[in-house]
Amino acid sequence: MKRIVSVSLGSSRRDHSFETEFMGVKFHIERIGTDGDWNRAIDLIRELDGKVDAFGMGGIDLYVYIAGKRYVIKDARRLMNEARKTPMLDGSGLKNTLERKCIMDIQRDGIMDLKGKRVLMVCAVDRFGMAEAFEEIGARLTLGDFIYTVGVPIPMHSLRTLRILGSVAAPFIVNMPFDKLYPTGKEQDVIIPKHSKYYYLADVLAGDFLYIRRYLPEKLNGQVIITNTTTREDMQMLKKRGISKVITTTPDMGGRSFGTNVIEAIMVTLMGRPIDKITPADYFSMLQELNLKPGVVNLEEFSA
Repeated sequence: MKRIVSVSLGSSRRDHSFETEFMGVKFHIERIGTDGDWNRAIDLIRELDGKVDAFGMGGIDLYVYIAGKRYVIKDARRLMNEARKTPMLDGSGLKNTLERKCIMDIQRDGIMDLKGKRVLMVCAVDRFGMAEAFEEIGARLTLGDFIYTVGVPIPMHSLRTLRILGSVAAPFIVNMPFDKLYPTGKEQDVIIPKHSKYYYLADVLAGDFLYIRRYLPEKLNGQVIITNTTTREDMQMLKKRGISKVITTTPDMGGRSFGTNVIEAIMVTLMGRPIDKITPADYFSMLQELNLKPGVVNLEEFSA
């Protein structure tokens, strides 16, 4: 049995393990949160390095992509460098294919007509493929990268604007302490409604779940969330706050959806090739073979 361990800087309250099968290969998949403790995460990677088939890097991305250019998040290197024998995946190699495909599947399969819908992406630079797919379909985008990530109240409404402003800001942002950019540890359990008008105006809230959750208003009016890494407890909370439906870009695995870092780790394990030899076309081909479909939870029918 293949073993995948996602080492996350996030809360240990969100830990989960699950056994499943992909392409005839059995997998034990585990998420271990370190509550924002970098030293604990490093110790865990050192302990398991060479003993598991692949690591997922949870709660942090190694790269962000803007208009085809890759920017390395400085703090993420600290974790990546500790995995010397076992490949470590943060999901960035897969996001542009999996999440783009998910949006297209939602539209093509009639899950939801996204054309003309008002879509808030709290942070688009870590979901650039998803943002491009929304724009291609004809959704009306509000990109909250500057509002919610660095506290500058500038909403953007096109990827062209994000490309221009993002390419200027990215070299500085990726060198900031990561906990200033993204909630880690116990901070992931805290919800601080902020600039709520953009949530109220949206039909769809899309992107990283912890970003969406972090600033979620007390009561919304039937919005749909397109995201991943959701738990049953998250679904209960979202139902109480007025969300009507949750669509996950990764399938349900034992009561929760895992992040793209885990799906990428599974795919790299199945391919059995060095990471630097795997192309976006390889990911797309395997996605077609695995036939991963969006998960859909109608919260009006959801019960604990």
